[in-house]
Amino acid sequence: MTSKRPVIGIMACNRTVGVENAHAVMERYVRAAVTYGDCHALLIPPMTEGFSSGAVTERLDGLMLTGSPSNIGAQRYGQDGGEGPFDDGRDSVSLAMIECMITMGKPVFGICRGFQEINVVLGGSLRRDVGRRMGSALSHHAPDSAGFDAMFDHIHDVDLTPGGILAAVYDRPRIAVNSVHYQGIDRLGDGLSVEARSGDGLIEAVSANISG
Repeated sequence: MTSKRPVIGIMACNRTVGVENAHAVMERYVRAAVTYGDCHALLIPPMTEGFSSGAVTERLDGLMLTGSPSNIGAQRYGQDGGEGPFDDGRDSVSLAMIECMITMGKPVFGICRGFQEINVVLGGSLRRDVGRRMGSALSHHAPDSAGFDAMFDHIHDVDLTPGGILAAVYDRPRIAVNSVHYQGIDRLGDGLSVEARSGDGLIEAVSANISG
């Protein structure tokens, strides 16, 4: 008798394909989830019309929040302004889904924009334009002229928090990660623990064990 494979929701983004609006997610996210998570993948559309985050959450075993070319709207964490591109539909659905997943005690995994969304839901804030931070030689984003492959090949080291989950998994104090973001965590959300920081102090990974 085979065990039941979990169903993992994977957050999509609003994109333009030709002249059409589309809901899209890069294949690398879906393939990684299915291959290494041994799960069924269900894409979550970034649209609020006719969508119930609670009803969808009831059918999921977990949620993956993907990275995206868009930035989280500053109003979501109590600030004004900010530089786009923005994706208000993604913001609305992702933040609502995170709240429902936490309430139902189900796991959430965030990558890049995704872990920033988790931080915002838990009352944290973001700092903007961290591609190359003021007074730091460390770049968190490849040059704007870089092609797609070169952008994702842009890496730097992060220091793992002693005694943390990542330090236990990797059994080393430092690892290299790719870095493709202009926003980063400023104020840490409630209940989150820092798992990794870059050499300039920017929070690069967090964990939490909260529900309700």
